Amino acid sequence: MSAIEARDLTKVYRTYRKESGLRGAIKGLVRRRYDETRAADAVSFQIEEGEFVGFLGPNGAGKTTVLKMLSGLLNPTSGDARVLGFVPWERRNEMKRQFSLLMGQKNALWWDLPAQESLELNRAIYGIDRERFNKVVGGLSELLEVTDKMNVMVRELSLGERMKMELISALIHEPKVLFWMNQRSV
Repeated sequence: MSAIEARDLTKVYRTYRKESGLRGAIKGLVRRRYDETRAADAVSFQIEEGEFVGFLGPNGAGKTTVLKMLSGLLNPTSGDARVLGFVPWERRNEMKRQFSLLMGQKNALWWDLPAQESLELNRAIYGIDRERFNKVVGGLSELLEVTDKMNVMVRELSLGERMKMELISALIHEPKVLFWMNQRSV
């Protein structure tokens, strides 16, 4: 069994298109017109355990939409997916404990706390044993060369240092799958 499988995963957004003016508003009460936008169209792939995979494509290609469906944040319009054997949009606790989602534009750390204290709050939320937490955070902070930044307020860290701390936060519960969305336009 693959760690991640997607078969014909499709997400279509429907948006109401109102005609202008009073006449358009009245027509909209009787018969609505919708525009459809295909954010992801029949996406299929398999990822085996241990593989590293990246999605590349222009803005609007559906990369974030697919990752949000695989992490259970969005329900697909059609298609099927399995992450570690679970259907992501069912949002079962057993699955949620085995993956992590790191979104470049969303913060998992508290802005007004030092990084260490923010990570401690996440430790408490995940119910992680202190010894295990210290081992994971110590190893990752050393590997990412941010040990000396652990007591710095998150808001005072550089963007790179903050992203390293966000990565540590995403990995403290040792997930089997990491979805990492880096929102950069080139």
